[in-house]
Amino acid sequence: QVQVVESGGGLVQAGGSLRLSCAASGSSFSSSTMVWYRQVLGKQREVVATISSAGSTNYAAAVKRRFTISRDSVKNTLYLQMDSLKPEDTAIYYCNSFTAAFKWGQGTQVTVSA
Repeated sequence: QVQVVESGGGLVQAGGSLRLSCAASGSSFSSSTMVWYRQVLGKQREVVATISSAGSTNYAAAVKRRFTISRDSVKNTLYLQMDSLKPEDTAIYYCNSFTAAFKWGQGTQVTVSA
């Protein structure tokens, strides 16, 4: 079954950086628009950033100019470089294709302290 596994989260102080990874199985990764989402307990999952198969990117206003999404289609891996982190970035981060073609992973917890 095609699935994703997120990693790279952790505890960081405000202003710090983290790099998240999302390893995808199956052959559809390279042709899929991929998405990083985040979710705070009790709130809806929200889109953080997207990247098309051709490499075009889009970002939520809250993370623009601080986060960078990228992909390595040889390694079937999606990345999210997060700089200048803020406490409001604290959430569980998930990845999936735009059509949710992969089985959802457990996500990776990002906690930013003030």
